[in-house]
Amino acid sequence: MAIVRADCQLSVSFLKEGKQFVAYSPALDICTCGKTLAQARKRFAEASSLFLEELYKKGTLQEVLTNLGWKVQNEKLVPPVVVAQEEQKVSVPV
Repeated sequence: MAIVRADCQLSVSFLKEGKQFVAYSPALDICTCGKTLAQARKRFAEASSLFLEELYKKGTLQEVLTNLGWKVQNEKLVPPVVVAQEEQKVSVPV
């Protein structure tokens, strides 16, 4: 039986750490990396797809996603929305 899919938009942050690009989404609490931004994007798409498929196969999709802040609206799972991303000054002990 084929998996029925519904598309949704996720906020994904891309960071440069040394020579690597890191992709992270708080809506799924997963991250991956690549040597280029394009590779990080591709790997994130693959990782998120595999993550969601495994949750679906195990029957835990709704449970895990609601624990991550997703809501059920009109019988669909809706991810949390990032309302702001900003830099804030913090003091780091040295």
